[in-house]
Amino acid sequence: MVSLTALSILPIISFLSGSVKADTDSDLVGTWSSKSNSVFTGPDFFDPIDELLIEPALPGISYSFTEDGYFEEAIYQVTPNPKDHSCPAAAIIFQHGTYTVNSTGSILLTPFEVDGRQLLSEPCNDNGVSSYTRYSQKETFKQYSVYVDPYHGRWRLDLNQWDGTPVQPLYLAYRPPQMLPTITLNPTSGGDGAATGDGSGSGSNVASSTAAASSSTGLSQRVKRGLENRYRTNAVKKSHFNYDFWWYTSVGFMVAGACLVYRG
Repeated sequence: MVSLTALSILPIISFLSGSVKADTDSDLVGTWSSKSNSVFTGPDFFDPIDELLIEPALPGISYSFTEDGYFEEAIYQVTPNPKDHSCPAAAIIFQHGTYTVNSTGSILLTPFEVDGRQLLSEPCNDNGVSSYTRYSQKETFKQYSVYVDPYHGRWRLDLNQWDGTPVQPLYLAYRPPQMLPTITLNPTSGGDGAATGDGSGSGSNVASSTAAASSSTGLSQRVKRGLENRYRTNAVKKSHFNYDFWWYTSVGFMVAGACLVYRG
């Protein structure tokens, strides 16, 4: 027989064990974009079929999170050159992969290594030829908070980098998130982007290369169909205004005003 004391502490033990690690947070779910409102994750930023990074109208950043632990990142940064203002550097970066929310409140982003891409332009150093490379960088956000911005009346996400430096504010743009498929888009049997093998033409290597090519082709067709249907997405663009928030605020002001008049 379990004693009363034991029964009374079981919920506490259950609560503590369940709070050791929270893999995801439903408050994060959605596509978040910086104030420029020009950079969004999804097929309008990166086309995995043609290996094309699409330059947005203005610089900015965007992050998307799903409830089952996937993220996507779109970054367009322009860095001025203090020595020559006519030579700013620009970088466009795409990554996606998995994320976890730790018990400390930090977020760890772990990208799919073979899928990340970076387009880097340094006009004073690259003779007008931008470099297009693979890109993979794990990211840690020390802390985050989600709340309604009192000024804009929109859902806002504040992120702090690993050293506590704040990231520019992000605002909810889509929920569910607007993202590319949460799978490896450019699978390879080797991390360098080529099928492994010594080129000798042995049966095992040929079979491996053929299987990899077949898998990649099938995946490309699925992604292509997804891109063709991108305007049929169930992602809903969020309004710039939180009408519920402002309605309740207005009612509160009216009640407060009525009380002041009554007392007067």
